[in-house]
Amino acid sequence: MKAVAYRLERGSSIDAAASALRDAGWGGKPIAGGQSLGAMLNLRLAQPEMLVDLDGIEVLRAVREDADAIVFGAMCTHAAFEDGRLPDPSRGLMPTVARGIAYRAVRNRGTIGGSLCHADPAADWVSTMPLLGATLRLEGPDGGRTVPAADFMLAAFETQLAEGELLTAVSVPRLSAQAQWSYRKFCRKTGEFAHALVCALRDPALGVERLVIGALDGAPRVFEGAGLIASLSNASQRAAWLADAGIDVDPARATQLAEMLRRVVMDMETTE
Repeated sequence: MKAVAYRLERGSSIDAAASALRDAGWGGKPIAGGQSLGAMLNLRLAQPEMLVDLDGIEVLRAVREDADAIVFGAMCTHAAFEDGRLPDPSRGLMPTVARGIAYRAVRNRGTIGGSLCHADPAADWVSTMPLLGATLRLEGPDGGRTVPAADFMLAAFETQLAEGELLTAVSVPRLSAQAQWSYRKFCRKTGEFAHALVCALRDPALGVERLVIGALDGAPRVFEGAGLIASLSNASQRAAWLADAGIDVDPARATQLAEMLRRVVMDMETTE
């Protein structure tokens, strides 16, 4: 199957791209690396009247190092994180996550911003950014705004982006030297999306203890609180916690999720 006919606009700047998208209404879509949207076009799951190509907007690849965070342009690729070509505020978490995304050919073109905006519940950055407490910069014809990554995804393939808005940057707080993290996902084969995903972060210097459950039917679930991870040290505690949290998945995925949670808790206990 081939994509429907559409008009292609090459964005020369953020403002120009946002204006083109606003003029197109919901019939326009931005395209970054195209690793998700390209397949949807060919399957006609997406049938836009116009695509706005962001590839030529160099500012979307810029990286800024602030005192307490690093701000990545939305067009930074998975491979750039994997290879260590970008500064790492996460003490190894982001390169590790990037290395597990799909295949190298996909990582060469796929972008952090594109993945977040596509909002597949099983995508890696969709869970990692809330775990790290990242914030996202959105720019549109009427100005910009900043939203927490934990609030950006509303449902499967649905985000806070308004008509004409673009995700332009991702700000990730710098973890301290005391930070510990674990990231576990279950896939039946290399390169596929996760069937179960659990990740955790503890950073005493920042006062953060956080656990994220991803690869659900909608947005990832974020849980916080001192002592949270230690309270899940045995199987009965974990089972009760998952039940109380209202994680509603089928029995097979529940088993996978319980195992990923067990491994995350074990990882965090081992690195204490």
